[in-house]
Amino acid sequence: MVLISRIRAVLAALAVTCALYGCTDTSSEQRGSDRGGAVGVHVAPVQSRAWVDRIEALGTARANESVTLSAKVVETVSRVNFTDGQWVSEGEVLVELTDRVEIAALKEAQAAFAEAQKQLERLQELVKQGTVPRSAVDQQQALRDQNRARMEAIRARLSDRVITAPFAGLLGFRQVSPGTLVTVGTEIATLDDIATIKLDFPVPERFLAAIEPGQNIEAKSSAWPDQTFAGIVSSVDSRVDQATRTLTVRALIDNPERQLRPGMLLVVELLTPPREALVIDEISLVQIGTDAFVYRIDAEGKAQRAIVELGRRAGGQIEILSGLQAGDRVVTDGVVKLRPGMSVAILAGDDVAALTAAAQLP
Repeated sequence: MVLISRIRAVLAALAVTCALYGCTDTSSEQRGSDRGGAVGVHVAPVQSRAWVDRIEALGTARANESVTLSAKVVETVSRVNFTDGQWVSEGEVLVELTDRVEIAALKEAQAAFAEAQKQLERLQELVKQGTVPRSAVDQQQALRDQNRARMEAIRARLSDRVITAPFAGLLGFRQVSPGTLVTVGTEIATLDDIATIKLDFPVPERFLAAIEPGQNIEAKSSAWPDQTFAGIVSSVDSRVDQATRTLTVRALIDNPERQLRPGMLLVVELLTPPREALVIDEISLVQIGTDAFVYRIDAEGKAQRAIVELGRRAGGQIEILSGLQAGDRVVTDGVVKLRPGMSVAILAGDDVAALTAAAQLP
């Protein structure tokens, strides 16, 4: 009796197990039947559209014009007419050096010139009367010209004692005070024209054919993180750096508010002219090692693997150089479930939730 009871218990357990497995198999078959043997995916066509390459680089800001003002003669400073960081106009007098000796010499030369001129006029009258030879007039004329040249030389030396702004710009810190003895080359201040900023940045040599004057650039500075500065490429360097294989591109940026200063580091984006390119969404791409491919839907509604050559990326899209044609349908959602040759069911946008739930079923 005990043996029979044990046999009955084992048979009952087997019956329950078989019933459970039978229900599981039926459910799996039902789900497969509901899906029709095809994997639900979303697709998008390969599009041909205008594509703008964005070449990124780091650039250094430079003043449009920049000079270090210095003394040309050995003399003491008599007057300083500017303050640190002042904006000055072209030709404005900034520093005056002591000039008493030169002014006295100029007055002497002017008097000598005036006297020589009067003597010349008298001799010319006497020549007309025939009382003096013509050679006397020539000698007096030479003397007058010598006095005139002496006068002009003194005026030139006087101009060296007045330091003016060669162009409009922003002055730096002044390095002299009244009474300072300056020598030739003594730094007085720096002057930078920052109404326009020159932005120099390196670009890899492979982009040489895509860069030309007139192209637009966008620059950003950490000092003004929420602002974009627009500029235009003005020139491209004539040489490629042999060490880095890059060439320097120069752009001009209007700086009316004087926000940018020489020496600042800016992040630059160079915008190349628009060109036609085939693009797809990056989500469609599958990369394994160095290989990149997408799943393309053929005429029979099956997914086929297409090896593609990639270009540049921007805004969640990627350029396709080869492997696809305009109008091809590629899978954008459901890529991970596909294998080459599998049948697919193209879902509408409202089926995303259903597709996600179905993918999570056992």
